[in-house]
Amino acid sequence: MAYTAPRTTTRPSSRRHPLVATAMVLPLAALLVVVFGGWEAVATHASSVGVMLGR
Repeated sequence: MAYTAPRTTTRPSSRRHPLVATAMVLPLAALLVVVFGGWEAVATHASSVGVMLGR
């Protein structure tokens, strides 16, 4: 069998800072407000996801 070089890609072992995660989610949240037509619908979906994730 031919020799293949080991993979050199590394992933950061640390987790994202909460503010970075929030900044990534805000555009999606704004889009959901526009698409679903209101803050109540977005809040309901976010609450359901939070319950599903156990938070």
